[in-house]
Amino acid sequence: MSFSISPIALEKWLNELLNVSKFSDYCPNGLQVDGGQPITKMITGVTACEALIDKAIKANAQAILVHHGYFWKGEPSVLVGMKGKRIRKLMQHGISLFAYHLPLDAHATLGNNAQLARTFGFSTFELAFSYHQNEIGIIVNLDKPLLVNDFIQIIEKTLQRKPLHISGGKTQLQRIGICSGGAQDMLEDAFSYGCDAFISGEISERTTHIAHELAIDYFACGHHATERGGVMALADYIKQELTIETEFIDINNPV
Repeated sequence: MSFSISPIALEKWLNELLNVSKFSDYCPNGLQVDGGQPITKMITGVTACEALIDKAIKANAQAILVHHGYFWKGEPSVLVGMKGKRIRKLMQHGISLFAYHLPLDAHATLGNNAQLARTFGFSTFELAFSYHQNEIGIIVNLDKPLLVNDFIQIIEKTLQRKPLHISGGKTQLQRIGICSGGAQDMLEDAFSYGCDAFISGEISERTTHIAHELAIDYFACGHHATERGGVMALADYIKQELTIETEFIDINNPV
């Protein structure tokens, strides 16, 4: 039996679950577009691109939940061009859009980083990597050291992509920092935490030099690939707790 919930009520429930009020973010977290319909079916994905909206329309969903939504700081506020087209489709089809950024990275069980660690087979970890007084990443302390080459194979098998590995000179790893997406500049923080290696999604030119000079291994595993886990876990939790039909749709992105 499916359950129906209003967009406002679902936002309140999600905001409490993800402790949204604790975070200072560079986008609004929560309900970004109110489609005005009671929700019985939700499509989830990493980014609220037009392709995901089209999938939601085809599935007759009343809501979309993503990690990357709209209205980022610094972007034009006017609803024209690509942004206008996306929001027009949502409004015309009565589809609400929910987006959770840093709160979904940081959640201790449903978050991107916690889910990424579990995907790699790491069951215990500690919260770390402070951003605006909130710890948004994690550190894994392994009972036994893991060979670098073995870890590369684990990443490739679980994420279905080969990571870009910048060697810091290690042959085995025991303390590994993780912060998904575009957190490559936390590599120096990982070094200060005593990590042997750091995992994120993207890489910058400077990252290579930092890894070499600090002798810390860096794994760029893909922004999209490292941030699928949070929305997937959250969708499963919503389905379990609220009996709303949910479906994760992976719109391929090589970055």
